[in-house]
This record gives sequence, C-alpha cells and structure tokens, in this order.
Amino acid sequence: LLARQLPPQQHFQPMGEPPNKLRKTSQNGHAAASRDYSLLLPPHYREDVRWFLKQDIPNFDVGAFVVGKRPVKASLMAKTDGVLAGVPFFNAVFEELGCTVTWDISEGACVGPSHRKVDAGSSLAKSEDAGQFDASSEHFKGRHCIASVSGPACRILQGERVALNIISRCSGIASETRRLADLKKRDGWHGEIAATRKVTPGFRNVEKYAVIVGGGVPHRMDLSDMTMLKDNHCWACDNDIKAMVEKTRSACGFSNKIEVECQNEEQARQAASAGAEIVMLDNFPPEEAKKAAKQLKAEFPRGLTIEVSGGMTNEVLPQYFSEHIDVVSFGSLTHGYDVLDFSLKIVELQS
Repeated sequence: LLARQLPPQQHFQPMGEPPNKLRKTSQNGHAAASRDYSLLLPPHYREDVRWFLKQDIPNFDVGAFVVGKRPVKASLMAKTDGVLAGVPFFNAVFEELGCTVTWDISEGACVGPSHRKVDAGSSLAKSEDAGQFDASSEHFKGRHCIASVSGPACRILQGERVALNIISRCSGIASETRRLADLKKRDGWHGEIAATRKVTPGFRNVEKYAVIVGGGVPHRMDLSDMTMLKDNHCWACDNDIKAMVEKTRSACGFSNKIEVECQNEEQARQAASAGAEIVMLDNFPPEEAKKAAKQLKAEFPRGLTIEVSGGMTNEVLPQYFSEHIDVVSFGSLTHGYDVLDFSLKIVELQS
C-alpha cells in the first residue's frame, strides 16, 4: 500500500470557531474526543489485522531471534501535523502480539509538532525531547509523543511496521477529511462530505473508518449497500433510466435507496420521476450544479437528495455550498491520499 508523506513544512492547523449564527450546524462536527469510534467496527476487523501480520511475517523472523523477549517500552511519536485515526487497528496489532498500548491522546484529536504544547488540564499528550535508552536525542527532538507500547522486544518490533503503516494512512485520510469538514463548518453548510467506493482492496474498513473520524461520511460501503446506477449502467441499458430504476426497485424493494449518476439535468429529472431517492450531478460546474439542484428540488420537494461529484478539491468545494445540494463526494479521500509520519522508538529497557 503506497502513499506519499506530507511535506515537512505543511502544518495542519484547525480553523477557529465559527460565528455564533453558524454554530448550530457544527455542534455535531468533530467532538472526536468524546466518541468511541471503535464501536463502529465489525468483530472481524481483527482478522484483517492478523492477515496484515501474516503478510509481513510469512515465515522465520531472524530479527526477533536476535533481540529476544526482553521487556521493553517504546514511544509512538507523531512527526507531522494532522488528525489521529486508526487507534483500534494499531491496538489490535500489538494485542495480537501480546503487547500493551497506552494512549495519552484521544482518537480524532490533533497531533504533531505544532500540537505538543496544550492548555493546563487538557488530556492531550505530553512531549519529550529525549528517551532513557537511545543513541541520539535527535530521534525525539520536536516530536509529539502520543502513546507507549510495552511488551517483549521481539513482539514490538514484529508489529511496528504494520501498526505504523495502518495509523499513518488512516490519519492521513482523517486529516484531509477534517480540512474539508472545517470548510463546511466555517460556511455553515448543511450537507455532508462523503467518500466514494474508490478504496484500496483489503483496506476498505480502515479507509472508510478514517473518513468518519475526520468528520465525513463513508458513502456506500460496497455494492450491496444502496444501489448506484452509474453511466456504464445507463449505457448498458440503452440510456433507459426509467426502466433501470423500476427494475432496481423490483429487486431491492423499499429497504434500499437508489441513486443515479446523471450527466445532465434531464437525466436527473428522469431518475427522480422514476423513483430514485438520490441523484448525482456528475462533473457539473459549480453554478450549473446549484442551478440544476434548485430546479430539481422545486420539482421534487419530497425528500430528493442531491449529490455532486467529480474533480472536487479543497479550493472548489465552497463554490458548491448551497441549500439545495446535500452531498459533495471526493474519490481522492480514499485514493492517492497523503499520510502522516509516525515513528516508534524503544525508550526503556525493563527488568
């Protein structure tokens, strides 16, 4: 699983408080510290973690043989700024190996060098400039120590890279989602920032989980979660949107929603008329999207949801904010994303 690291000079800074008139829409934003996101996960996420470990240790581990089972303590340090996400997966890696993780910070909080100093009474992590056992204090200088892992040296080193790979990617997604959610919060927009089904095979739960921690919504999790009829479905069915929606309803019944990806306003009108609950305006310029959304909401006032997607960036997102647009989706949230940089260093040899 490949991704790019955030440039060292790029700092994640949360936006200030919104004006009073906008706070109502942001109360359910990112009160992350009070939420236990791990409750979202299915029990089998631990099987995924075991599979990740099996991939990394398919047979002998000579390094484990060399260091032995001496008890040690290691510090997890955030080297770049962003939002912490992926705590349950990180914990599961080391629990599988018989180690204990102790956190100094809550999932969803900001981490990194810029967040080392906190107000008195805060639950955020302490920071350290040097470890008790290390050849060089440079390993710790300017880094945000946010957790510790205790256990046999061989086991900590076996879990190190798998755990860091997961948490760095998960935190990268959460950080980018938070930036987008902060734009929504700043402007008081009512809608949702959503991901798409453009996920890494085998890493779906991790990536979708990170979007939620960051303040977005995952969209559909898989092909069985809501029916989305895209452009290829339309072309394969001779562009007969009405027939497609009616056939879909005959199979999914009342319990699943139907969404149709539309290339123009007329297709959206046909989809809504046929009974689709959601229409996606695909690759519409901002003003055209807002104009079409307003017209469609006027024609179908009873519960039609309007999503816009295609080529979205941080810069153009605010141009789509409208009382008539309900969802803006970003494929980039779960593919081609930046990562946060973490490191895990042994700081103490225990008797």
